Amino acid sequence: MSARRAVLAGASGFIGERLRSELLAQGYELSIIGRGGPIRWDEPSAVEHAVNGAELLINLAGKNVGCRYNTKARNEILNSRVQTTRILHDAVSKATTPPKLWLNASTATIYRHSMDHPNTESTGRLGDGFSVDVARNWEREFLRGELPSTRRVALRMAIVLGDGPASQKLLALAKWAVGGPQIDGWWPSHTRYRGIGPDPTGPQRSSFYRTRGQQRFSWIHLQDVIGAIRHIQDHPEISGPVNLGSPQPVTNIELMAGLRRVAGRSFGLPAYRWMLEPAMFVLRVEPEMLLKSRWVLPEVLLESGYKFSWPELYPALADIAD
Repeated sequence: MSARRAVLAGASGFIGERLRSELLAQGYELSIIGRGGPIRWDEPSAVEHAVNGAELLINLAGKNVGCRYNTKARNEILNSRVQTTRILHDAVSKATTPPKLWLNASTATIYRHSMDHPNTESTGRLGDGFSVDVARNWEREFLRGELPSTRRVALRMAIVLGDGPASQKLLALAKWAVGGPQIDGWWPSHTRYRGIGPDPTGPQRSSFYRTRGQQRFSWIHLQDVIGAIRHIQDHPEISGPVNLGSPQPVTNIELMAGLRRVAGRSFGLPAYRWMLEPAMFVLRVEPEMLLKSRWVLPEVLLESGYKFSWPELYPALADIAD
């Protein structure tokens, strides 16, 4: 009897590497798609062959967003997500034996800057601008048309805590004694956050919010990303967008207090926008990661009975800092 087969696209990142180990532990035979192979994106016939007959398809492909949003990076971030998803969509639609389940990465950044109430799958409001447009176009390509034999789930991931770039850069802020809250304020406007794609949204130039460190930070431990994926596999009633985030999001003040604690720093300077912008330029990331209020709750996961291994922030931070 042949082994079950799964296709994993975008396996080179820290989430993909962990998921690869998990799928092997579940007894899957793996077909890997990536820029460097063994199955390459520019070989559509090979992608189609891999997808046909697979039981499970998981796509995590996309350029890392831990960069500055210049024009080249903006286009690469969008195209690396939409084009790879389109290639897989075409392969699934042509398959004589399509995958029963297709999980495609997305992002919780699709929701608006929210200070008044959390965003769930049923009540959330989408935002506007570059990051939101990337997510909208990504999900639009993924969910378009009919694929009657394939259940599709868009994984709207919050910031993932683990051995990845976002976590390490957050810890670096605390270690450098600038681990106080990030406080938005006036800064010369720019166009890096303008909308993108065939129907761009939002203003052309950036603005700011007076959050005073109360902006929400939605997060999820890497172990719960893997656990949620396993849960979705086992619950065929789940389809469409699913929020992957802890049920206990925190404020930015609480986030930075937790980071200082695990970093062994009793003090951290508050980072006003005028201080944060140069620091984030040095780190080569966008201040949006810390200044946007991401307030997301995992309604679908909780209502279907998923139990989080790491629901609270400080234990999760302590685990990744070890």
